[in-house]
Amino acid sequence: MELVLRSTRVVTPEGTRAASVAVSGGTIVSVDAYDTPVPDGVRVEDLGDDVLLPGLVDTHVHVNDPGRTEWEGFWTATRAAAAGGITTLVDMPLNSLPPTTTVDNLRTKQDVARGKAHIDVGFWGGALPDNVADLKPLHDAGVYGFKCFLSPSGVDEFPELDQDQLAASMAEITGFGGLLIVHAEDPHELEAAPHTSGPKYADYLRTRPRISEDTAIEGLIAVAKRIGARIHVLHLSSSDALPLIAAAKREGVKVTVETCPHYLTLTAEEVPDGASEFKCCPPIREAGNQDLLWEALADGTIDCVVTDHSPSTAELKTDDFATAWGGISGLQLSLPAVWTEARKRGYGLEDVVRWMSTRTAQLVGLDRKGAIEAGRDADFAVLAPDETFTVDPAELHHRNRVTAYAGKTLSGVVKSTWLRGERILHGGEFTEPAGRLLERNN
Repeated sequence: MELVLRSTRVVTPEGTRAASVAVSGGTIVSVDAYDTPVPDGVRVEDLGDDVLLPGLVDTHVHVNDPGRTEWEGFWTATRAAAAGGITTLVDMPLNSLPPTTTVDNLRTKQDVARGKAHIDVGFWGGALPDNVADLKPLHDAGVYGFKCFLSPSGVDEFPELDQDQLAASMAEITGFGGLLIVHAEDPHELEAAPHTSGPKYADYLRTRPRISEDTAIEGLIAVAKRIGARIHVLHLSSSDALPLIAAAKREGVKVTVETCPHYLTLTAEEVPDGASEFKCCPPIREAGNQDLLWEALADGTIDCVVTDHSPSTAELKTDDFATAWGGISGLQLSLPAVWTEARKRGYGLEDVVRWMSTRTAQLVGLDRKGAIEAGRDADFAVLAPDETFTVDPAELHHRNRVTAYAGKTLSGVVKSTWLRGERILHGGEFTEPAGRLLERNN
């Protein structure tokens, strides 16, 4: 035993209780009664009434490094994550150049990330129309699964899959026991939708209707059921798709689903004209839609909450919703944003931990992450859940300080963040990068 963290409120798999958490060699060795005697010479950190949470695990992050590093980079993204209580992220395979679609490209990205990561970082691979032969080598090299698009991705180097290509990639990935994660919007429904431009959010919302998600998810589930594949639906926005998903789960289809803080906390009704910091794909929808997403989280139809941190330079966030870059930067604010809304709706921090740490760790098989219990990595976030703050973009750590949360008052202040028993953030000050590059087979 080297370290004991003691709090009157520790969120464990058995519930929240007063406890002392003992750490040795970066691993939790025991979770004991609050007043358990501590041997002489062991460092004790008494957190008082601040809540000790397992570090969050964000499995949907676009770091964009290398190639579009002016949008984001590993140094800035992982600092923002640490400031938000996130201790592990999994980086998406696109928006960087090169994309993570071959083993050589994966090694390029790992070389760039090495030494810059303040938290632990893993990587997704990408499934493209022409890289089926690269999928098994990428799996063996340690990626956590494979992302594909069913409609244009927004970047030319990462084209979407048609239905035949989807089936071919899905069959290949299923053959070696992998996971396919899918941006599910149907290209034909998007093409049939109105094509408008300008500053009005209501016009933009009509260009990406719910039916585009619903149709894509229905087709995806049908292919997965036929092949016996394990699939994950990314950033669900449309509540109309929830009955399809619930039915598929009841039938035994191996499907999991995520949603994002912005779908749970922001509404279409509040988006000002020209405010493209709110633009994302699929879009933020109406308040009634949001209510149903919360209900689906509560009943397990939606499994987890991730940021889909998708930054760009400020110049790309024009006041025309048709041409502005679609993406919301959420790493630093995801925990307080979700907690602020969750507590209003009667949910507790145990629910937030389940959605943003335990289940995300389970999604990618990170069995040392996601819970405060013996044998797990000593990754923690210390949260003052009742303290509030007003979001000031100047205080954000991601590279381009554009945020849809500017001016909002949120509950939950991250006091410190710990990685394998070492405090990496305290009082706004960071240590030198101590994150590791994670691989699925290690």
